[in-house]
Amino acid sequence: MTDADSSPTSRPPQRPFVDLIISIVIPSIILMKFSGDERLGATYALIIALAFPIGYGVYEWVVNGKRNVVAALGVVSVFLTGGIGLLKIDAQWLAVKEAAIPLCIGIGVLVANKLGYPLVRKLLFNPAIMNVNKIDSELDRLNTRQQFETRLDRANLLLAGTFLFSAVMNFFLAKLIVTSESGSSAFNEELGRMTLLSYPVIAIPSMIMMLGIFWYIWRTVNRLTGLTLEEIMVSQPADEKQNGPDSQDD
Repeated sequence: MTDADSSPTSRPPQRPFVDLIISIVIPSIILMKFSGDERLGATYALIIALAFPIGYGVYEWVVNGKRNVVAALGVVSVFLTGGIGLLKIDAQWLAVKEAAIPLCIGIGVLVANKLGYPLVRKLLFNPAIMNVNKIDSELDRLNTRQQFETRLDRANLLLAGTFLFSAVMNFFLAKLIVTSESGSSAFNEELGRMTLLSYPVIAIPSMIMMLGIFWYIWRTVNRLTGLTLEEIMVSQPADEKQNGPDSQDD
């Protein structure tokens, strides 16, 4: 039938608010308010709280096909957190675990770049966001591709830096907040507080850094090609409008 029906752009919609509620808010409330012995108790509260991000992650993976390494590491991180609490491992290891996950991702970004697979190209400089073909054509025409590739490598380093920032902040946040014995009600409450604070303290600054990297790439493209923002960015409504009559003719 139409090309639009089989297009890779027909993906499940992003739901950041739902992600935030299920992965952070609900688990944090359960850990902080229901970990007492008179309610769920430390063990059951931890299990139920961790079931939300784990179940949601598996659902997104299986039903919506969101299969990626970062999401998988997120599920592994939740399992490790649960293991520390349920097995009553020294709470100091929680800070190590919190730092290790983003640090591994950051190192992976650098290694992938060295192997010729820059993650920043997949995340930000891709056909779903930017008019890559038009940009490539202008870079070749103006003979500025080498300068662009150099700056794209720099953007990849900045991307790795955001994960390093996350690793450092995760470590100190865990060390400052989670000080009680693992497996206790106090440990669960502190874990919930840490999870809740991780969004404004770590996630929001990281998103601002990502926007800064995106702005850096846009400015690079603008200066090296002379293209305007409207010419650089993919205009989905315009594309759909253009494809509409063709689809009807078919």
